[in-house]
Amino acid sequence: MAAIPAHPDLSLRSYDGDTGTDRHDWAQLVLPVRGSLTLDIAGREGRLDVARAAYVHPGAWHTTIGDRPNHSLVLDVAGADIPDGIADRLASQGFVPMAPAATALVDYMRLMVEDRAQGEAQLVRWVPLLLDALGRERPRPLSRLQATLASVEDSLAHPWTAALMARRANLSTSRLHELFRAELGTSPRAWLAERRLARVREWLARSDRPIAAIATDAGYADQSALTRAMRDAMDITPAAYRRQQRETTPTIP
Repeated sequence: MAAIPAHPDLSLRSYDGDTGTDRHDWAQLVLPVRGSLTLDIAGREGRLDVARAAYVHPGAWHTTIGDRPNHSLVLDVAGADIPDGIADRLASQGFVPMAPAATALVDYMRLMVEDRAQGEAQLVRWVPLLLDALGRERPRPLSRLQATLASVEDSLAHPWTAALMARRANLSTSRLHELFRAELGTSPRAWLAERRLARVREWLARSDRPIAAIATDAGYADQSALTRAMRDAMDITPAAYRRQQRETTPTIP
């Protein structure tokens, strides 16, 4: 079995199919940032998505199964570095609802990983905050908005409108706008535009897929529409962004 990490280790991973059964002497948090996956922890099976994380306690046998495009932040941390009360609570739950504070931290660290900007000092400060958010906050009922956000992110190519999102969430359009303002501080349209550009940046930096295909798969009418969106938001074209990122970002299939 591999050695327990001396310091917290954070990585962005994708799971394709059944990865087999594994165990290790350190604790692990699986924090989905895109898509969903199934995790079996010591005989308890649960579904993970952006609204639900998992805690694998040290020594627990676990199996991860990904059945669609997915990405998760995976945090490896020594069990001794987790306060006993928090470790016990997380282990008893196994599958943990994402509190708003935890969601914000995970989104921030995802950006750090994608930009290769995270370092040991940052993780040392960040990990206790995340553990506290997951292990000490009273679990709250999942927002009806969170499930809708996960659904939209899984199918960005769909011609989403605020009305369609509201219908998916079984809400009125005005109520949907209220929830977006209260929980995300933005509008459905602005959030969707940001998520589409985030997906485009990921594909441009980490794959060799044609820009035209990336545009349509992310929900743009064509490559020209994507180019206009990137110029407006980032003052750069897709091709220029890909060249800029290629030197520092590994390519994935």
